[in-house]
Order: sequence, then structure tokens, then C-alpha cells
Amino acid sequence: MAEDRDDTDKTEDPTAKRLDEALKRGDVVKSQEVNTWFVIAASALVLLGFSGSMSAMFETTLRGLLADAYRIPMDGGGLVHLFRQLSLETLAAVAVPFLLLTLAAIGGNMVQHRLVWSGEAVKPKFSKISPMSGVERLFSKQALANFVKGLLKLAVVGAVLTALMWPERYRFESLIGTDLAALLPFAKTLSLELIGAVVAILAIIAGADYMFQYFQWYERQKMSLREMKDEFRETEGDPKIKAKIRQLRQSRQRKRMMAAVPKATVVVTNPTHFAVALQYERGMNAPVCVAKGADLIALKIREVARENNVPIVENPPLARTLHATVEIDQEVPPEQYKAVAEVIGYVMRLRRGFRN
Repeated sequence: MAEDRDDTDKTEDPTAKRLDEALKRGDVVKSQEVNTWFVIAASALVLLGFSGSMSAMFETTLRGLLADAYRIPMDGGGLVHLFRQLSLETLAAVAVPFLLLTLAAIGGNMVQHRLVWSGEAVKPKFSKISPMSGVERLFSKQALANFVKGLLKLAVVGAVLTALMWPERYRFESLIGTDLAALLPFAKTLSLELIGAVVAILAIIAGADYMFQYFQWYERQKMSLREMKDEFRETEGDPKIKAKIRQLRQSRQRKRMMAAVPKATVVVTNPTHFAVALQYERGMNAPVCVAKGADLIALKIREVARENNVPIVENPPLARTLHATVEIDQEVPPEQYKAVAEVIGYVMRLRRGFRN
């Protein structure tokens, strides 16, 4: 015999409300590998596009510093001025590259999720300082995944870098006596090759890590049947209360209908299943339905009509059509004017005959 499933097991896909609440708490999909890839890719672009201009600016500054070293005052004020000047020139050289790296770091987050402003992460929590919680985090599935991921990165990146540098091993020996001016272009070319390889490898790792982080985040947002029911009650209301309210409304509507039946001009029936009470007075655009119902309600409408001497006319096709197409307090539709007019005309003739 199969056991009943526990309604506290988180087996249901999260609702949109659940995902919005997670976003407000700052609980979003975030892969650090994606951020790392963006920063390293931006570093490669900076090295490719700005290395020449930065090196030229630093070269000019150092040349001037060495050429005029004997004229630099060694007192306190002179040294302060020197360090201020060097700081400004250094800042000017690295300002644009630093801005690009900052934008890359921000972009690495924005491609994963929209910007979130939440103070939930910085709120003090006992679990953050609890030794037991720390031990659990240390040996958690996430920690194991990070450890394996780190080893995989080291192994793959190390293997690729070794494969790129191994053919150049004999050339490295000859660089010992090479002039610095000839050494720098070789170092730049080799650095770009290495960084390009690292960027390509980390792109694959970042994509795989993001999928893993998304899977973990989605599993963390899953809901139990009990949580689904609680959320439905919060958003839609308790089904029992809604059923009670619907029942009260139907009861009030029935009382209002029965109170309107004595004012009706005629009740059209089918003779036992449907009953529709119509009211018509001179000056009205069309007859109005003041009451309608099926089975027991139809029987009650007929009883009230008899008690108040309201004519009852059996016309099954018309009764069924009016019951299906006309709501309470609505006028009869134009396509039923002719049939309804014949019934009301018949009632009017009967009344005139009784008066005579």
C-alpha cells in the first residue's frame, strides 16, 4: 500500500509571488564565476587597448622623475608635492581602465539578475555566527561543489597554460640576455595569448556554474502543498469563506427575486424546469427580467406568482431561451421581442376580458 505523500515536502514549482518575494529578500541566482569571467575579459580588453597608452604615460613620468631627480627638494613640503603629483598622474593613467573594470563587475551581476536593493543580507542573524551553522556550511553541498569547482578550474587552466607555454620553453632561456625593449613585445603577446585562453576556458566554466546555481536556487524556491494552500488563501481568500459569501449572495438574490415576482407582468415557464418572470409597463423600452430560476427555484417563482395572481404562461422554447440569455434586471434581447410581445399581448387580452 503506497504511503500518502507528506504535504510538507517541497515538490511543487514556485509561484510568481514566491519568486518575487525571493527577489525582495535578495535571494537571487548568482554565479561568482560569471563575475570573474566579466572582470578577466574586461582585463584582456584593457590590456589590449590601453596597455600602450598607460605604459607611455608611466614612461614619461619616470623619465622626468629620473632626469630631474637632483632638483627634487627633499624637505617635507617637496616630498608631499612629489607624491601628490605622482598620484595624480597614476590616477589619470588608470582611470579609464579602472572604470571599465568596474562596469564589467556590475555587468556580471546584471546579466544574471536585475538590480536588487535589499537589506536582508546585512541583517544580524544568529545563524551567521553560530559554530554549528558554520560547520554545516563548511560541509554542505554548496561547499563541496565550490571545492570541486576550484580543483577543476586549477586543473583545466593549468593544463591549457602549460600547453601554451611548453613550446616556448627554449625561448625563455634566451630571454635572460635580451634587451628590455625587445622583451616587452614578447611578454605582451604571450600575456594576451594566455589571457585569451583563460577567458575562453572560464566562459565555459561560468556557463556551467550559472546553470548549477540556477538549479540550486530554483530547488530552494520550491514549495510544499501546505505552502501552496497558504499562499492561495492569502491571495485569493479562504475557499470556505468564499463559498459562504457566495451562498449568502445567492440567498439574498433569491429573496430579492421573490420580492419582485408579485410586480411581474407574466411568468413564462417550461412547465416544471424553468421559470422566467418578466415585467413590462407602458413607456419601457423592452420587458425586463425580474426573476428566473430552474427546478426548485422555478417552483418557488410559480408559487409566488399564483399567490399574487401573476399570469403564468407555458412556453417551453421561450422559457429555455430567456433563462439562458437574460440576466436579472436586464432587458429582453431584440431577437426575442416578437415571442415575448405575443405572450404579453396574450396576457393583456386576458386581463381586458376579465374586466369586461
